[in-house]
Amino acid sequence: MRLLIVGSGIIGASIARIASMYKDLDVYLVDREADVGWGASKANTGIIHPGHEEDPNLYPLRARLCVEGNRLWRNWARELDIPIRFPGELMLVFEGFEGEAKRYVDLARINGVPGVRLLYRDEAERIEPYISGEAIAAVWAPTAGVISPIDAVIALVENAVSNNVKLLTETEVRRVIVSDGRVKGVETNRGFIEADIVVNAAGIYADEVAGTVGLDYKLKPRRGEYILFDSFVDVKPKHIIHSVPTPMSKGVYVVETIERNLLIGPTAEDLPNDSKNDTSTSIEGLSKILNEASRLLKKLPPRDRIIKFFAGIRPEPPNGDWIIEAYTDPWGFIDVAGIRSPGLTAAPAIAIHVFNLLRDKYDLKLEPKDSWNPYRRGIARIKDKPKRIIKKFIEKDPRYGSIICWCNMVSEAEILEAIDRMKYIGLKTITLDGVKFRSKAMYGFCQGSFCRCRIAYLISRIEGIPLWSVKMNSDKSILGVGDVKSILRGEPHD
Repeated sequence: MRLLIVGSGIIGASIARIASMYKDLDVYLVDREADVGWGASKANTGIIHPGHEEDPNLYPLRARLCVEGNRLWRNWARELDIPIRFPGELMLVFEGFEGEAKRYVDLARINGVPGVRLLYRDEAERIEPYISGEAIAAVWAPTAGVISPIDAVIALVENAVSNNVKLLTETEVRRVIVSDGRVKGVETNRGFIEADIVVNAAGIYADEVAGTVGLDYKLKPRRGEYILFDSFVDVKPKHIIHSVPTPMSKGVYVVETIERNLLIGPTAEDLPNDSKNDTSTSIEGLSKILNEASRLLKKLPPRDRIIKFFAGIRPEPPNGDWIIEAYTDPWGFIDVAGIRSPGLTAAPAIAIHVFNLLRDKYDLKLEPKDSWNPYRRGIARIKDKPKRIIKKFIEKDPRYGSIICWCNMVSEAEILEAIDRMKYIGLKTITLDGVKFRSKAMYGFCQGSFCRCRIAYLISRIEGIPLWSVKMNSDKSILGVGDVKSILRGEPHD
């Protein structure tokens, strides 16, 4: 039986990993982008939520899967060598919100979230000295974690491919083909792909995929803007800090990322339905982030330590609840849509839930593979390693001694391994962003000003393409405009 998953974000990648466990499933993971995780997954806060913010009376599935996902990530991160930390979070309570704070403590008890309690001002400040003087209390949740979402997606896909999942990038699903009430496959920009079961995990575009089988709902694009500071700022809380959530958003967070940068955001702005690609930032949005963050912290880092502004688009479902359903009309179509926060946290649990639906709705007898390998190793990095360890790396491969990215101490060997891994999972185009996400080059203060051209040169040499035609990410984002020296040589040029 062939199972095709539309979308290689954190949800699709998690489902692919679970699918790779079973015999007699021919699994395809399809994405319109040149690489995996380039939708909502690469542009979010990276929080593993504890689950005490989910009301089981309103969203019972969301509440249950969030708590289960928090627990599952601990094992998945260990198996897949994904960097993860669990520093805990402080939900700051301001004057007038005491009742809301107690509600979250009660929700923690109902949802089975351990260790959540209300702290008075003095105790909260002892735990985290950077919190604002305006806060009168805080809800402490020790099971909150931090992960790099793009690292997680890449690890999941590498593990899935090693267990025989086929990845097809630059492949846009335009229509699900149904005949006699059953799914037959998908029509793509690269032709027809046969499938018995189609899992719709297409992120913000899931409503369009669902529409091709007659389902009628719309996902609202909700933009969230972020500010990223240098890793050397002198204001860097060791715990996740945010305020009491609103009905529209979990609010602005202050968090130290896995790469030790200070991240502040997001905003929450609903966009028109035709703005699903609008990841622009605005003065208004960035000002709002700084204003909100100034209420959370005693002081903010200086603005000259900001290294990046960015935004992501989140798919907001019609009534706030996730759309997870296995349909019998048409048979073989599964929706996993509108996965707003805490989707990242719940992703492993969502994947398991989808396969429980498969068994129940389609009466499938899924038998685990004896050969399934749950493990994957990340790229070995020399950053922050002792000199004796770095020396051993260089003795094994001299290219570890050639530093390409000085901000993050990324060697040529690591860049080349990133490219090899991109080829291994079957990417058609080796992009600068793909190398960046895997190697962490171009992540530092200069954001690639020093190393981007050197990395592009390595890509051009390996791929046998001109330097200026190396792509940043999409087809339209090539590095240069052409061979400008041809003008000096008097040769024809476009």
